[in-house]
Amino acid sequence: MKTHSKFYLSAMLLAFAIFTSSFRFHGFSAEIASLLLESANDQQKAKLLMAFDDAKRFDWSYVPPYQVARNGLPLKEMDSNQKDLVTQLLTMSLSEAGFNKVKMIMSLEDVLAELEDNPRRDPEMYFVSIYGKPGTIEPWAWQFDGHHISLHFTVVNGEVSYTPRFLGSNPGEVKNGHKEGLRVLGREEDLAFELLNSLKGAQKLQAVFSGSTFNDIVSKTVAQAKPLDRAGIAYDQLTDQQKKMLWAIVDEYLAVMPEKEARIRKSSILKEDVNLIMFGWAGSDKPGTPHYYRIQGLSFLIEFDNSQGNGNHIHTVWRDFDGDFGRDLIKEHYAKVKH
Repeated sequence: MKTHSKFYLSAMLLAFAIFTSSFRFHGFSAEIASLLLESANDQQKAKLLMAFDDAKRFDWSYVPPYQVARNGLPLKEMDSNQKDLVTQLLTMSLSEAGFNKVKMIMSLEDVLAELEDNPRRDPEMYFVSIYGKPGTIEPWAWQFDGHHISLHFTVVNGEVSYTPRFLGSNPGEVKNGHKEGLRVLGREEDLAFELLNSLKGAQKLQAVFSGSTFNDIVSKTVAQAKPLDRAGIAYDQLTDQQKKMLWAIVDEYLAVMPEKEARIRKSSILKEDVNLIMFGWAGSDKPGTPHYYRIQGLSFLIEFDNSQGNGNHIHTVWRDFDGDFGRDLIKEHYAKVKH
């Protein structure tokens, strides 16, 4: 198998030790993003930096870059210092658990390179793009995008939007080799099966709204997601224990974010009418076969699809209907600030 850089694993571990949660504030993110821009030569900066209002900010994908071209500067075209800066940006912008998931998803490119004998699979073909000027009073954003990863961070007046956020895993479970048994998104799957299997009789009939899956997430990669059909079982039809199971699933997705921001986002969800939250299932009720679920509330949508690869190829996404790409934060900003 072709040997790839492991994204400077030692630098990542060092970054974890240095940038603890108390240091993950957005002034440091702006400082690191600025350093990355300053380190870039003219050719790199032309790929890395775009205007905040550039329509490319809303253009994202999760298929391999050799199938759909990406905006931004790939890790493969960065020097070691620049890669370290990207690592620092990721460790500041994600929780430790979230960063670990991203790192493991990237490492699966080596697994696929071997399984498919495909040299185009490359854990350094992940792209960074910066929109606007980091650290100014004006909104700015940065993105990290490649196969099975699409992360979007929009910073407005010290607040951050973390969506849309896509994470995928192929294989969903590595069946052989030195990574055998690895399930990057295993908890997202297992917690949902626990809830599904706890449903009895009429509850399960409500929850399972289709006998087959859609072969992918339904919300796709549109710039602004709209609520899907209210399919499945409503929150107020769950028992107290089942409600705890549902929140455990939501918490697993929120846990990709830094702890403080995750608490804030959950608090905002709890202020909504939680009885309108729906848990819907499609496809098989047995692991290892194609299945799909969604959790949808007034402001958010979670989708999990494990249809491809005979139920061993996972796609997950979190969408905020009003907050993707910081739309709500930007609207509030421009309502307060004269331009």
